[in-house]
Amino acid sequence: MASLRKHPRSPFYFACYTLSDGRRTQRSTGTTDRRQAMTIALKYEDAAREASAGRFVESRARKVIADIYAMANTEVLPNSSTSAFLKVWLDRKSLEADEGTHQRYTGVITQFLDHIKHKAAADIKKVTALDVSGFRDAAAQRLSVSTANLMLKVLRSVFATARREGLIDDNPAERVTILKRKTNSTGRRPFTMLELKNIMKHADDEWRGMILFGLYTGQRLGDIASLTWQNIDLARKEIRFTTDKTGRRQILPLAGPLLKFVKKLPASNDPAAPLFTRASGVMQRQGRSGNLSNQFHKILVAAGYAKKRSHHSTGKGRNVSREQNEISFHSLRHTATTLLKSAGVSDAVVREFIGHDSPTVSKHYTHIPTAILRQAAKKLPDIIK
Repeated sequence: MASLRKHPRSPFYFACYTLSDGRRTQRSTGTTDRRQAMTIALKYEDAAREASAGRFVESRARKVIADIYAMANTEVLPNSSTSAFLKVWLDRKSLEADEGTHQRYTGVITQFLDHIKHKAAADIKKVTALDVSGFRDAAAQRLSVSTANLMLKVLRSVFATARREGLIDDNPAERVTILKRKTNSTGRRPFTMLELKNIMKHADDEWRGMILFGLYTGQRLGDIASLTWQNIDLARKEIRFTTDKTGRRQILPLAGPLLKFVKKLPASNDPAAPLFTRASGVMQRQGRSGNLSNQFHKILVAAGYAKKRSHHSTGKGRNVSREQNEISFHSLRHTATTLLKSAGVSDAVVREFIGHDSPTVSKHYTHIPTAILRQAAKKLPDIIK
């Protein structure tokens, strides 16, 4: 027997009816009128019953459902093919996400449609958990486990939207598990002081500055590359900015070595002028720090701490999983954490300094005074000497 239900995130009634195989399903009626919604629900079930009796071919059943939708909405039924829905989803995300995030979403969607091939033009209901898991596994072979998991999370969001809108009965991506990291994968580690001093010798002035900021603030490469003079308060000897990844507001002291470096930079009369011109240009053009990470990798190669990457057809290019180096620019974040803790700084202060949220330190309810952070900064060693 057909029935109706309301979804907390939709103003429309959902028709609940029985499919030809006995399973219960639901589809949005596209109307807020209960009487009209019930009429549509009954027609849905009648169409399914006739289809199970062999009196409806698939095309006829789809036409009936499209006519029902048009009756309620005075418009044609939106195309529920996988490719059409994913395009609509991407268009919505272009308004919600920043440019870099939207580019990543687009990459995932493009690769997924290429993976399922013939199903791309079929109804989105035909996508199965096996399709999603196959895509996840293929991505893990070409890229890395963490990247494959991120791609899976994007698909979970996509199909969750399709389910909320009544296009599918359940989310096939939710039934696909997150992959565990490979046991032989290389973990990140902090730099040693000797490594840092050697790396500084192989870096140019701009990169030396970004390395100092990475070490003495523990912040991410993209945030450092985007710094401008208005983020620097020389009178208070502080740096003020909002992190791109978490939106966290940070006010950090300029450690002695970092303060000396900033004072030697040619100051600009324009507060919006970048501290690091070339790096800032990369961030403005690309919206992410991937290219800068590759540049830093070349510095590591020159210093003898990493292997040169190859993109030739030797099995070492972008089509296979890239070997993760145990040190990268992000290792400066680990280095700052390690140095602070080794100097006896409490875990709560370290988390506030680096910008990690936790039950111990909440950016909403707890604030570590700048004076305490300043004392912590003084305990960091001077790698310039």
